[in-house]
Order: sequence, then C-alpha cells, then structure tokens
Amino acid sequence: MEAREAAQLALNCLDLTSLNDDDDAAAIDALCRRALTPWGPVAAVCVWPRFVAQARAALPTDVAVAAVANFPAGALDVGLALADTRSIVDAGGDEVDLVLPWRAMLGGESAAAASLVRAVRAACPQQRLKLIIESGELPLPETIRQASRIGLEAGVDYLKTSTGKTAHGASLEAARLMLECIALQPRAVGFKASGGIRTVADAAPYIELVRTVLGDVAPSSQRLRFGASGLLGDIERVLSGRDSGGAAPASAY
Repeated sequence: MEAREAAQLALNCLDLTSLNDDDDAAAIDALCRRALTPWGPVAAVCVWPRFVAQARAALPTDVAVAAVANFPAGALDVGLALADTRSIVDAGGDEVDLVLPWRAMLGGESAAAASLVRAVRAACPQQRLKLIIESGELPLPETIRQASRIGLEAGVDYLKTSTGKTAHGASLEAARLMLECIALQPRAVGFKASGGIRTVADAAPYIELVRTVLGDVAPSSQRLRFGASGLLGDIERVLSGRDSGGAAPASAY
C-alpha cells in the first residue's frame, strides 16, 4: 500500500483522542480544531464524558463525538459504567468506548463482566458502542477470543484493542484474533486499533489485515477505526508531502 493511500484511509478512520488527566476546555477546543484538516475530517473525536457537550457543539455533524466509560481501569462496577454512559448519551455523544472488566473475566467472573456490557448496551441503544478488551493484557489467544465473544454476544458495534493506558497496546496478532471473531458474525461489526499506533507505517498493516479478514470494502470508518492522539501529525506530514512516511508492506502482519 502506498503511504498516501494509507494516510488518507487512516485519517478517514481516525478517532482523534485526548484522555489526559489535565484536559481542560482549551485542550478540547484545540482538539476539535485539529479534527478538521485540509484533507477532510477525522471520523470522530474521543474525550472524557465531561467534555462531550463542548465537543459536540464545536464539531460538524459528520464528525462523531465519542467518550469513554468505565475507563481506564475496567472495574466490575455496573453503576459506574452506567453513570458514564448516561452522561455521554445525555450530553449528545454519538459513541461510547467501554472498557471490559477484563481482570474480572480473567478471575473467573466472565458472566458478571458480560452482564455489565449488556447493561451498557441497553443504556445506549442509539449510540455506537465500542468494547475495549485490553488485548495486550490478556495472556492467551483463547482469552482474547473469550473477551471478543462477550462483546459480540452483547451486541457491541466495534471491538477495540486497548485503552492505551497499560504497558501493552495493540498488536497485529491480537487484531487478527479479534477480526476472526468479527468475521463469524452475521452483522457488520467494526474493529478499532488503539495503543501505540503513532505513524502511518504503524497503521498500514492494520488496514491490510482488515482487508484480508473482512474484505476489500471493510477499511472505512464503518468497520475500522484508529484511536490515537499522535497519529494525526504523521498523517498530515505524509499527505502534505513533507514526509514520505512509509507504509509497512502487506506482509508485515
């Protein structure tokens, strides 16, 4: 894949993210301005729930506003997850990025973890729901499949790799396992890679992997997202011609 093609696709599929502890209104204003580039807008901005209304007012309707729930720890706390979700919905958010209680799942409480996901799904029926499974912290392929199945059976719209707040972010190996679970679904479910994707060269093999597993038409914002704060800078360098960027070959995964 050529670098410019990969950069444009990554832009179209980007959830431009700011989830810093010191985020304030000025930071969110700057984020929303950055979301509207000369090469088109990003797919979404992703913020803390308290900034949803501000972001929604600042952005055109074709840019979604996403916010996080049960983030970043993924506690087995239905009340907290629902409070976050209702806050996002009430403020006009379009998408909810929910952290699976993955530690509870690993500890044998998979039924309780699944119940939390189902409760959040019921609380945001009109919003797109992305389930963060924290794949880099799951020790075995089967646990990645188990986490993926919990989300898919609950009716989530995307499976997402990572919060970006742990030692291990996205990996192509985990992405393939998640995508293989998605491919078995009768409905069109999306995939979001997040955690450590900072350049167009990082993003390109995920685009190719999605094409391989889900089909040639899959790499669009309806089936693929990238969650990142720093990726946009490299996308802009490639699209402006200031930097060749470099896309990883299709065989990189």
